[in-house]
Amino acid sequence: MDNSALLAIGSTLLCGVLAVAGIHTYTAGRSQRAALVERLAITGPRPLGRHRRFAGLDRRLRKTTLGKKIQLRLSATGLDLTAGEFLVYVLGGVAALWLIAASVLAPFFGPVAGLVAVWSGVAFLNWQRQKRIEAFINQLPDLSRILANATAAGLALRTALSMAAEELEAPAGEELATVANHLSVGRSIDDALGELAERLPSRELVVLVTTLVLSNRAGGTVVGSLRNLTETLEERKETRREVRTMLSEVNATAYTIPLLGLGAMIMLNSVTPGSMARMTSNPLGQIIVLVAIGLYAAGFIAMRRFGKIDV
Repeated sequence: MDNSALLAIGSTLLCGVLAVAGIHTYTAGRSQRAALVERLAITGPRPLGRHRRFAGLDRRLRKTTLGKKIQLRLSATGLDLTAGEFLVYVLGGVAALWLIAASVLAPFFGPVAGLVAVWSGVAFLNWQRQKRIEAFINQLPDLSRILANATAAGLALRTALSMAAEELEAPAGEELATVANHLSVGRSIDDALGELAERLPSRELVVLVTTLVLSNRAGGTVVGSLRNLTETLEERKETRREVRTMLSEVNATAYTIPLLGLGAMIMLNSVTPGSMARMTSNPLGQIIVLVAIGLYAAGFIAMRRFGKIDV
């Protein structure tokens, strides 16, 4: 099979994976929109969902350690995905990138592209989780304000958390609804809020949870503490936004440099067809390529470290 056939197969497979992912995103959005419309219409809760794909694979995968880890990561991202669906999408991406890299560059780059696809899947989950944490942090001032107003009106902390779950949008509303469900089945406030802090780790949430837990144990009022905490969270929110804006160029550079290296290899192979295949057919050439990829990876990690400042 020649390179053009491999390229066609890989491109078709990659387009299929992207099309399935797009359809999944579209159906999930429609389900969320229908749930929101029904909630605004106050017609009573009714479970809405979509048809789950690869249900048999998902059931078998959940019994394994890998499946449990994948499901745990997915639960922290808020994605409407099962472990089986995510695994199939990642494997499809691995196969597509493997074929494309092997046809465009050389067969040696196929396994490297497959590893990059696996890393991209894991990085996607971490990015979605961090994105959800950032969205939750941005809602913490509103959450603290609602809790302060509810407790000032004489409501219990459990009732205040349930009210906040109804008032706030996702992700805070979904996470607080989970906390309220745990409280309704007899879980303690300490355990329910502690699990919330573990799912979405952040300094701001830890401070809020600690304030609520200590006030609940001491039996004192939390109104003054929550009002002061609201002002502090607003200031930290603005500081985080400024820091993120200042570091955006560093983060963009971290992704641009590896792409320039990939573009250079593709251009070299286009100018001199087969040059990558001849170079990687020699053990010395393979070692040089691996060292170069390692250096690019080290540079990417170093720049991401420099562009990550905890505020």
